[in-house]
Amino acid sequence: MRLFSFAALLLTVIAPPVLAAPCVSEASDVPGSNAISLAGFSDAMHHWYNRTDQFDAPLYDIADTVAIADNILLYQRDSGGWPENKHPQRVLTPAEIATITANKAQADASFDNRNIYPQITYLMCAYEQTGNEHYRSAALKGLRFTLDVQYANGGWPHSPGRADRPYGDYITFADEVMPGVLGFLRRVADAQPPFSDIPALLRQQAAAAVAKGDALVLDLQVVTQGKRSIWAGQYHPQTLAPMAARSYELPALQTWESVAVVEYLMSIPNPTPEMIAAVDSAVAWFTARRIPGVRIEEFAIDPVRFTYHTARVDRKLVVDATAPGLWARFYDLKTSEPFFTNRDGTRVEALADVALERRSGYDWYGTWPEELVREAYPQWRSTLTE
Repeated sequence: MRLFSFAALLLTVIAPPVLAAPCVSEASDVPGSNAISLAGFSDAMHHWYNRTDQFDAPLYDIADTVAIADNILLYQRDSGGWPENKHPQRVLTPAEIATITANKAQADASFDNRNIYPQITYLMCAYEQTGNEHYRSAALKGLRFTLDVQYANGGWPHSPGRADRPYGDYITFADEVMPGVLGFLRRVADAQPPFSDIPALLRQQAAAAVAKGDALVLDLQVVTQGKRSIWAGQYHPQTLAPMAARSYELPALQTWESVAVVEYLMSIPNPTPEMIAAVDSAVAWFTARRIPGVRIEEFAIDPVRFTYHTARVDRKLVVDATAPGLWARFYDLKTSEPFFTNRDGTRVEALADVALERRSGYDWYGTWPEELVREAYPQWRSTLTE
């Protein structure tokens, strides 16, 4: 095992959840060893560190596949799913192991923060590397859970059956629930590595789930002022109306989350005309909604501990004619104008009006669509005319 380093923290915070090559080796403290990528867990680990402040927590070496896979097995619930924000690389104490074991029957599985499909992927990689059937069996159980909780209309809930979360049953795009699960199931259906050993029936079920999910993604693109725009963060499973999630996540067009939806649609081979139109409309909306000549400035403050994070910096929006511009995270469903929210649910119109707890602990502005609009979309569009 090794201790967590500040460099590792930076990777944990900024590394995107990449699953395209999930079994690719990474750097290890053990020369010549193979390591399975943990990039899919970057969001979970980031949230774990934010919540605990335990930056010196001991970790297994990234090449210790058995220890990490066994942690993932330990956290898996009897349902087949996993609770979110668990650090799979961490060395657990005997007391923690006993508590986790005692909680196996809890109905607290969640797709929040890019969860469940990274565990399934890692376990299949671990099975390929070790031949341990326990890993494959647990992965298949997780896959069946994922398929079973899909709604008949094609959507996936944020946290199925979570009585503690009023938004848990909403169809969710935030945190890449819909695009993340659909991208994962596409790889399963196509028997892409590491899913070549998935039974044919499960792959067929995955393909059927993808077809329903894709249709719903297109249906849920919000029409604003007579034009298709982007997507809301979550929708009611029956009415399909945009809904609020946490208190500071009011019904809205959500920029960051919608970038992942567009990227998913562009990843589909031979997209339908409806998919192409959805991408074109979303990119047009992104292009029109860039806020030019502004940037976010961060400045150090005396640390303030809140429930979910410690604020060490504050943020303000600065006018800067040389800045390339930003996008707000939330836009009004009717007007496409930016807005902001405090944890108590009060809506405000400027970042300066957001309390420090949410101003420092949530990304209200960003450049999320920048690469998509500038590079990925034009390249994708050019392939459609070749």
